Amino acid sequence: QVQLVESGGGLVQAGGSLRLSCAASGRTFSSYSMGWFRQAPGKEREFVAAIARNGADRWYGDSVKGRFTTSRDNAKNTVYLQMNNLKLEDTAVYYCAASQRLTRAARRNEYDYWGQGTQVTVSS
Repeated sequence: QVQLVESGGGLVQAGGSLRLSCAASGRTFSSYSMGWFRQAPGKEREFVAAIARNGADRWYGDSVKGRFTTSRDNAKNTVYLQMNNLKLEDTAVYYCAASQRLTRAARRNEYDYWGQGTQVTVSS
């Protein structure tokens, strides 16, 4: 089992930045690729970004490429999502998730463990 707890959400103006963190406990953190998803009201949960077990590979959803960056610190069992140039449409609950897959995972059903989510609200 892996327990994931997100933090860092909040209210930010459009064009601003925010950094989310996700702390993991339980089984070996470095055994998992870590992903970020988001879900806005009335919409499907959307893939945002992910990072491989050793941090050597990262992949992003089209809507955030060039604005968001994910990173991880395996010594601290933490993954991060740096969000820059935030837009109104980035407003959502953001979830981190852990995947045991060896290949790039970008689908919801490819992730085995989920956090409870943190709200990000972008205002004009």
